[in-house]
Amino acid sequence: MNDQEKILIVGDGEFAEIAYEYFMHDTKHAVLGFCAEKDFKKNDTLFGLPVYNFEEIQEKVPSEQCKVFVAITYTQLNRVRTRLYREVKKSGYKSISYISSKAFVWNNAVIGENCFIFENNVIQYRATIGNNCILWSGNHIGHRAVLGENVFLSSHVVVSGYTRIGDNCFVGVNSSFGDNIEIGEDCLIGAGSVITKNTEKGKIYKGNPAQATKVSSYQYFGLKEDLE
Repeated sequence: MNDQEKILIVGDGEFAEIAYEYFMHDTKHAVLGFCAEKDFKKNDTLFGLPVYNFEEIQEKVPSEQCKVFVAITYTQLNRVRTRLYREVKKSGYKSISYISSKAFVWNNAVIGENCFIFENNVIQYRATIGNNCILWSGNHIGHRAVLGENVFLSSHVVVSGYTRIGDNCFVGVNSSFGDNIEIGEDCLIGAGSVITKNTEKGKIYKGNPAQATKVSSYQYFGLKEDLE
């Protein structure tokens, strides 16, 4: 581990375990430990490594000793992952992204920090993936498509060329988006939905062609509208 760049993973749940496996077996980095907020911490150790209290990481593992990946899924419409990502940045830690060796990323595509790109993703010519995004396996991000910040894509999503997905959106499995579509921030796109026109902020869309439901994404997750 001494010759490898060290990583601290924020989280101690299933995604944190997955992140550990992928970083350890598909990169040249080494995980030195985990951390979680003390009120939500499930373990004291994981894979034989310590799980620190998030509130104490600056004294336990100073920022000059490692980079950080925040391994939280879409809890509270991505709010929890976003809050913790912002906190580690404010504390001086550098965030790291993981891009699977089995993903296809065109050379001029742009991928932000604290992103996790699973296997079999295709990210095409001049596509942009914002900071703090999760792309589970098997998605297609078309040419010049843009994903905003804090987006979570489930598996087998098709985002066609020039389409823009707003910040904080959650996109369900097997959903698809036509060309040149604008998806408002904070949208929840149901599994298998087909989006053929622009969407409004904070809505839930389901069906083919997808329609907005009566319940907003804020009501569904019990949230205020603005991401604070």
